[in-house]
Amino acid sequence: MLASDSRPHICFRPAGVEDVDALVAIENASFDADRISRRSFRRFLMSDRDILIVATTSDGLAGYILVLLRRGTRLGRIYSLCVSDRFRGRGLATDLLKESEAVALARGCAYLRLEVRESNAQAISLYVKNGYRKFGVFDDYYEDHASALRFEKRIRHFDSEHAAIAIPYYPQSTRFSCGPACLMMAMHALDPTVAVSPQHELRLWRESTTIFMTSGHGGCGPHGMALAALSRGFGVTLWLNRSDVLFTDGLRNPEKQAVVALVQHDFEDQLAALGIVSQEGELSIDALGVLLSSRQIPVMLISSWSLAREKAPHWIVVAGVDDEFVYIHDPDADGDDTENTLDRQYIPIDHLTFKRMTRFGKVGLRAAVVLRKDA
Repeated sequence: MLASDSRPHICFRPAGVEDVDALVAIENASFDADRISRRSFRRFLMSDRDILIVATTSDGLAGYILVLLRRGTRLGRIYSLCVSDRFRGRGLATDLLKESEAVALARGCAYLRLEVRESNAQAISLYVKNGYRKFGVFDDYYEDHASALRFEKRIRHFDSEHAAIAIPYYPQSTRFSCGPACLMMAMHALDPTVAVSPQHELRLWRESTTIFMTSGHGGCGPHGMALAALSRGFGVTLWLNRSDVLFTDGLRNPEKQAVVALVQHDFEDQLAALGIVSQEGELSIDALGVLLSSRQIPVMLISSWSLAREKAPHWIVVAGVDDEFVYIHDPDADGDDTENTLDRQYIPIDHLTFKRMTRFGKVGLRAAVVLRKDA
């Protein structure tokens, strides 16, 4: 049973089959359309994935919240929240949200999402006050063709205060400088005297860019980033599971492919002259935790599809690891939006998803630049 509210006349508990009549009654009294049917309530109660919590008093049902958990993900969806007329304005909706978040977190959920009618200002205010952020719109969502706003809240957070190394966050200032932004985060964590600025970010980009991408400015490859960190006095271990020329799959122009190859070979020659040979293979999640505990910071290549629905190479910083999640700093954030910036720090990615997202392109490229501060 869930913990009781501090008010003795209200109790929160998982719903049971015996609550179906009361759930249907409060549903019909509260909503004119898009109602949950008796059959649906029974189906939700029979599911081992869904969370249905009721708030009860000695007089009966005061409200409920229904959260659906997606199989194979760490994402939950608040499907419905309902409070009886006589209990509205007394904080019960907030209490139900908190109860559902606690249960979802205990079930391994990292994020909760919901949809709310665009015209429902009261509900929107409730969600915003409780930390939910708007991230999208569903047009023609309800039976009457009204639109729905989409909100999300992260409920899983990393205990950064007790981490082996605190890694500051810095959002990239351009679309093409994720790698340099990650390098600055890692270098500044290891040595606070390292400058963190757009000027330094672009200087790092000029030193490590591969020159060409599919379109726009060139991104940065692992060899150039390793050289940039080495030139600033940091120890570097380069991990690659391939030895061919990287990032040419999306380039149809043979001249561009030749230039990228020339740049990479030049980087490789410079690294070899410094005695740096890339490690073959890939870093396990256990290895990432060991590296962080020894004050070594992995900057890793991912496919941005999981985060931004774009099929492009993207660099992130591994900022923490626990038994269920890898926590990352994603530099792709709006630096002028404080909430957005906070959302891009210590993002929890479950182990299986992380393994998938650190495999880029058809060739399955895995790359990491691990920084340390040698004595």
